[in-house]
Amino acid sequence: MSDAIVVRYRTKPEAAEENQRLIEAVFAALAAAKPAELNYTAYRLEDGVTFVHAASGAGRAALGEVAAFQEFQRDIAARVETGPDAVPASVVGTYAS
Repeated sequence: MSDAIVVRYRTKPEAAEENQRLIEAVFAALAAAKPAELNYTAYRLEDGVTFVHAASGAGRAALGEVAAFQEFQRDIAARVETGPDAVPASVVGTYAS
């Protein structure tokens, strides 16, 4: 049984900054809404155009209800070269200090 979703994709070079801006808006909205039982992380890899998102927790369905996340998803096909590829995953361990 998966308890997380991991999504990976590569943006077009000219769309990477806009993609990051949209992701940052999602995190600002999440900070304001504070949905319960949601762990969400987004990474921009060293190449500058590959992004990886991971969502876990019982509240991960709440992510789709956030207006900023809907805006992020709206034109994703126009921003990406490959993906997005979403795969179920199981959390093996996590640590935060």
